[in-house]
Amino acid sequence: MATQQTKTLARTMLAPSVVLLFIWMAVPLALTLWFSFQQYNPLNPMRDGFIGFNNYLLFFNNPAFLWSILNTLTIVVSVLVITLVGGILLALLLDQPMWGQGIVRILVISPFFVMPPVAALVWKNMIMHAEYGVISDMLRAVGLTPIDWFGRFPLMSVIIIVAWQWLPFATLILLTALQSLDGEQKEAAEMDGANFFDRFIYLTLPHLARAITVVILIQTIFLLSVYAEILVTTNGGPGYASTNLPFLVAQKATLEFKIGQASAGGIIAVILANIVAFFAMRAVGKNLDR
Repeated sequence: MATQQTKTLARTMLAPSVVLLFIWMAVPLALTLWFSFQQYNPLNPMRDGFIGFNNYLLFFNNPAFLWSILNTLTIVVSVLVITLVGGILLALLLDQPMWGQGIVRILVISPFFVMPPVAALVWKNMIMHAEYGVISDMLRAVGLTPIDWFGRFPLMSVIIIVAWQWLPFATLILLTALQSLDGEQKEAAEMDGANFFDRFIYLTLPHLARAITVVILIQTIFLLSVYAEILVTTNGGPGYASTNLPFLVAQKATLEFKIGQASAGGIIAVILANIVAFFAMRAVGKNLDR
């Protein structure tokens, strides 16, 4: 049982780290909030000044804004569905005894360690390229016409690339949870006559509930900031078809040099992320309290 003295000592030792973490988070956020109320363009510094909520109004009225919100949420939901379903199936497969099991697990997990720009380049130029890609060669081999993935299905192409990157993470977390399932429970269920489907629905899936909620929480936080895959493959196009909120914010800052509007978009992105994280945390909390 911790005494008051040990609690005070622990708080004192943690205080410097907490203060540094607060400064590291608060200062950039405060500067972003300040710039969001300023008319600031590095190429025309004479027009600097406070303009109130005009940057927010301009950002909201941007024709790409609603597209960016919709695309952001579409990427998050689609990748979560793909990685959760695929992760559960791969975890069930990797949990079975097989020859070279360790090598297979390493190969399945390895895409997670590939940097996003590199993964996007590989998919763009080697796998999904309309002329030279592996998929195009396979379609030609069966007499079908190759598909211009990034021209006809830009958002779906980005989703496939991002899901490929995050599938190993979901598989690793779910496999770890699956291996913690008591073998005696499986044997008891088999002796009671439960088939594989019944064991999965009533035994395996409830056991994976906590791992699933952790995967949803962690992936949601990172999927809200997908940027490199879009920049390398579609550049937000055609039109606004694959423009998400982080890409729109970066475009305002780096291409149009509208730092005020970009800062306003950044604040909107922070608010959206906190709303999504709030509901995700509630879902995680409910499962962890069970």
